[in-house]
Formats: sequence, structure tokens, C-alpha cells
Amino acid sequence: MGRIAKIARRSFLVGSVAVAGGVAFGIYRYRSPYPNPLLDELEPGAAALTPYVRIDAGGITLITPRADMGQGADSVQAALIAEELDATLDQIHTDPGPPDRAYWNTALSEEAAAFTAPGDGLMNSAVHGTIDAVMKFLGMQITGGSTTVPDGFVKLRQAGASARETLKRAASEQTGIALDRLSTEAGAVLLPGGERIAYTDLAATAADLEVVQDVPLRDPSQWQILGKPMRRIDIVAKSTGTQDYGIDAAVPGMVHAAILLNPAQGGELRGHDASAALAMRGVSAVVPITGGLGIVADNTWRAFRAARAITADWGPSPFPAEMDAHWEALSDAFTEDRQDSRKRDDGDVEEVLSAAAPLSAEYRAPYLAHAPLEPVNALVRVDEEAAEVWTGTQIPRFVQQNVARIAGLDPDQVTVHALMIGGSFGHRLEDEVVKRATEIAAQMKGTPVKLTYSREEDMTHDFPRQIAMARMRGAVRDGRVEALDLSLAMPSVITSQMRRQGQSVPGPDSQIVAGAFDQPFGIPHHRVTGYRAAPLAPISSWRSVGASSNGFFYNAALDELIDAAGADPMAERLRLCNDPLARAVLEAVAEMSGWDGPAPAAGRGRGVALTQSFGVHCAEVVEITDTPNGIRLDSVWCAAEVGRVLDPVNFDNLVKGGVIFGLGHAMNCEITYADGRAEQDNFHSFEGMRLRQSPRIEVRGLENGDAIRGIGEPPVPPAAPALAGAIFAATGTRLREMPFSKAVSFL
Repeated sequence: MGRIAKIARRSFLVGSVAVAGGVAFGIYRYRSPYPNPLLDELEPGAAALTPYVRIDAGGITLITPRADMGQGADSVQAALIAEELDATLDQIHTDPGPPDRAYWNTALSEEAAAFTAPGDGLMNSAVHGTIDAVMKFLGMQITGGSTTVPDGFVKLRQAGASARETLKRAASEQTGIALDRLSTEAGAVLLPGGERIAYTDLAATAADLEVVQDVPLRDPSQWQILGKPMRRIDIVAKSTGTQDYGIDAAVPGMVHAAILLNPAQGGELRGHDASAALAMRGVSAVVPITGGLGIVADNTWRAFRAARAITADWGPSPFPAEMDAHWEALSDAFTEDRQDSRKRDDGDVEEVLSAAAPLSAEYRAPYLAHAPLEPVNALVRVDEEAAEVWTGTQIPRFVQQNVARIAGLDPDQVTVHALMIGGSFGHRLEDEVVKRATEIAAQMKGTPVKLTYSREEDMTHDFPRQIAMARMRGAVRDGRVEALDLSLAMPSVITSQMRRQGQSVPGPDSQIVAGAFDQPFGIPHHRVTGYRAAPLAPISSWRSVGASSNGFFYNAALDELIDAAGADPMAERLRLCNDPLARAVLEAVAEMSGWDGPAPAAGRGRGVALTQSFGVHCAEVVEITDTPNGIRLDSVWCAAEVGRVLDPVNFDNLVKGGVIFGLGHAMNCEITYADGRAEQDNFHSFEGMRLRQSPRIEVRGLENGDAIRGIGEPPVPPAAPALAGAIFAATGTRLREMPFSKAVSFL
């Protein structure tokens, strides 16, 4: 059993006492901060006032430990710190910082706690505290789950506020002026006479002071940066082609590498002939790695060409070779012994369905590749007593630990440089590319090895989104939805993902029912059951994880029942909605779209869907036209409740990107296996939405809730069902399987 499993199981046994009484971990240790990692290698005259603020004569550096994958994480983290620090964004530099327990993600525990003990009561608080303690003691420095803003909203502002007050104290020490006569503005302490002392001139003094703690945070009415349109700090570089990503990393003396892995993922290499590859210009080595071979050359293109020149004898894949067997495994999972969870069971579903003529339907969602524009890559150097890594990653501490294990080093002997990521969608929650690069580098001690996957290797050896199936039974009465019984089957994403990190996770997998069990609809007789299918192809977190398929299943099932009741899809959702925040979201999207029914005109259709995921209620209305040449997407309206919109411009862009991402994959994309091999290996066979297909999108962010939420993933789950509803309204074609292009054509 992995370490996380041992601690988690022990903590759940003692329940809230693990935190409240200190039995498992000790309340003192839980509340105690980790040491500031920036102090380890601080230059003379520099100050690391908190783990997030470093100041020296060269400027102000803000540590932004949540990975930036194009979603603007660097900017929003910097803005949270700078708001309280009293610095402007053009005055600061950002740095992802070192892998360290101090940067553990405080928000990751929330979803797990809500699944274990739904609601906002005492039990949920106790479970949340226990899981939070586990996350802290394991130092879970992870970017994911739309948690960058929820994780940093308070603690990053506190870091900025503490740094500001410490700098004021330093100015008081230098000048002899009382603290209460000092103020701050734009990266400087202001003296009573109007003189300014730049923060950079106070660093040396501040470095010798105790950091001021427990500083009250400013009221949002005083904010100068947050809540206002801001220019992302990376926008100039990305607009001018000067932004460096992981794939651009270079160090002196490095060599380039490619990999050749079994096309049947997970199968062994029985034998090979690399003589032709080794005879090619620039090729210096072909070395064994887990699952295949590493090819070393003097540039990436030559390494790619050499990989194609190798002949190999491959063993079969350990998972089912053909897709029929994958679907059969899901179908076979709907049994009592494979039940993983039943977190919703309202009323008496069986009694109502036995007394009625129930409706029934089956829904399917395919495997999906992550397919970011930047193929995965890593640059690794292994020496006798140290290793260094340059890569884009969402899991820097796992990277550090895995490199140490492979290289035979201690984790503190491994330096990880976390670089800008050119798209992820969950792909960089995996670190196989770093492991393979380390295996090659360990055989070439002292030589930096830059491993880049070809697009084809990246896609065919991706760990895709889970394949999933749902079965619905339901009943209506008097024009209303009366009962919904939704059963969901898929392999466990979390188990598959964590096994690759040498960990096991006890208990149910919340992602099997995420986006379904906790939806804000008061259907009188309502049951949601999750079934854990046998492991199939290795899978991983994909943008919005379980909700990415369950949002479609749940809303599609609800649409069928509403149609059978003869009700309006929007009106019946509003009637059933039992959460005021969700109701406001539905009302907003109805007002934005001018909803007047699912079929506003002949040949046109509208669909609506609402999914709560990652604590966010997000609703979308999609409008389409059925033309002689195929379905045309005309407009999308999207509203989401996030508690506070910190950057209206980036919020708008993230929502629109999520809508396009969800629609494009629902329309066209799937990964299928034949002879154990992924059949889609590049964008020509895994085609998302084309520019000409993109609809007009209008976005509204609501700020009615108290909790601060992230928006990177929530727009994805409602997109597919809203599109399916629109197509049904316009054509009468009921879509129960993605991609929809299997049943309809798109312009």
C-alpha cells in the first residue's frame, strides 16, 4: 500500500479528531507552516519575506507555484500577491519556485470532502479538515481541479500583506519614523514628507526582521488590481512569439532524444534491430528504456528519423485489443459487486419505476486524447551526486521524487525547473516523459538529454480520458419529471493515475459520479450509482475529469424525461432547481439567450444544460441551424457562478475556450483501439472544432456565492448536452453517444 493510502486510511478512521484533537497528525503540526524554501539559497542583501515574495536589488519576484498551461495562472497568482503587497504587475517578475511542501494545494481536498460527506455541515467540515491535513503532510504541490484561484485567494493575499507590513517595518527601522506614519504604494514605502523608498532598497534591512503575521486583508472595495480588466503578464511574449516553453529549453552540451515505444501501449519489446538507425548521420546511441528504446542524436529531427528506421518485435497490449471488448467491460460493470458508490438516493426510485412504464436509455462517451499543441518534452541531466530537470509539469514534487528514484539519488539532490506549458488539459499531470528522459540520461552521466515526443508518440501513448457508459431509467407524471435513476460505469481514473506514481488510493473514486450525484435538482425520486469497471486502457485526468462525460449523461437523461413530460427544457430545470445559486445561473442564461423555447424557428434548435462541477454552477444554451449541408453552430450563451471574478478579461477567455473545447470534442473526437493500438495519431484523425465552425459566444460571470471558485474546467461539461439538445430540437435526432458526428454532419 502506498504512503498516501496508509495516511488517508488512518486519518479517516479517526475522523475529525485527526485535526480537531491532533490524534493522527497533531494540531500543532497541522497549523505550523513549512519552512520558507526561498531562504535556502538566498543571495546577500536579498529578502525572502514569505515563500511567495523575494526582493533584492534587481527587483521584486513573486513565486507562482501553480503551473501555467496557458490559462493565465502566473498572472492571477501574481495579481493576488501584488494586490496586498502594493506593487503593480509591471514591477514584478514571476518564478514558479522550487518543488516544496510549502506550496501544497489547500483547495484539492474540497471535492474529496464533499464526496465523502456532501453538504456544508459539521461532518463535511470535519472530513475536509482531515483530508486537508493529509494533503499538507504529503506536500501535494499539484495544479489541477480548477483550484489555482481557490487555493491562492486567501493565502497569496496574506503573503503579500505580510511582506508589505514587513517592508514598512524595515522602512521604520531605517528612518526612525513610526510605523503608523508610513504607507505603501506601487512598490515603495511612502514617508510623511512624500519621499519614497523602493521595496528593493529595503530588502537588506527586511531580511533581518521577523515577518509580520496576521495582517488583516483589504476589503474588495479597496482593490486596485483584482476584479478589474488586467493585461496578462505573458501576453506580449505570447503575442510576439518570444515566449519560451518547455520545448524551447536548451543548455550547453545537450543531446537530443526520441523514443520508440510499443504501438500496443503497455506491451513489451521482445527484440529489435537498430543497425540502420545507428548508421544514420548524427545518431550516437540507441539505449533501452521502460517499454522501448531511447534514440540519441545531435538534433531532434535526426532522432525522430532514426526511431523510424529501427525494426522491433513487439508484444501484445495487456488491455483488450478491440473496442467491442472495452464497451463490453463497461456493460458488465453494472453489477452489485462492482458498485463503487451511491451518493444520491432520494425518495423511492424502485417503487415509482415499478408502478410506471419507465423510460430507459443508454449513453456512451469515448476515450479522448489530451492533444495539447506542445508535445511532451523534458530535459534532464544526471550526474553522480545530482540531477537537474527542465520541463513543464503540474506535479513538480512527483517529478523530483521519480527522477531521484531512477537516478539513485535523494530528492533533495534533484533540482526541478518548472517551465511554461504549451497546453495540457491534464496531460502534464503525468510525468512519463521525464521518467524516460531520466532513464536515458542515467546511461549518459553528465550529458544533458533533451527528450521530445513526436506528435504520433505523444497521442498514441497518451493516457486518455476515461471511456464511460451510463444507463438511465426514469418516469414522468402530470407533465413533470418524477423519477431519475442514473447508473454510471467507467474505470477508475484516480487509481490508474496514482498507480503510475507508486500510490494506491482507498475508497470510492469520486470521479466516477462527479458531475452527476451532486446536481442541484430536486427530482422527488432520484438515484445516482457509480460502478467501477475493470481496468482497461491506462487513463488519466482530462479537462473536467468525470464530469466531462457525466455532464452529458445527466443532462441528456434529464432532457429525455422532460421531453416525455411535454415540458420546456429550461422551465422544467428551473422548477426542479433547489439551489438558489444554480437557479440564478439558469435565469441568467435564459435572459442572455432570450429563451423562448427549444425551437425558436423552423430548422433551428436550442438546447440548455447545467452542470455543477468543481463547485461551480455553469449553464449553457446552444443554438444551431439545420442546413442542407449539415449542422451549423450559431450561438452559445454561458453563465457561471464563481463567487468573485478576479480578471474579467481572462475569465471571458477561459469560459469561451472551455465551451469550444467541449463542443469540438463532442462533435468530432474519439480515441479507438485496434489490435491494442490507438488508431488516431495526429490532428488529422483527431479533429476538434475548426475556426469556421466556431459559434458566437457570450459569457456572464455571477458573483452571488461566498466561495471563490476556478473556471478552467466547469464550462466543458454542459457544452455537449446543450449541443445535443439543440440538435434534437432542430432535427428530432436524439444523440446518446459521442462523438455526435457518428449520427449527424456538421458544416
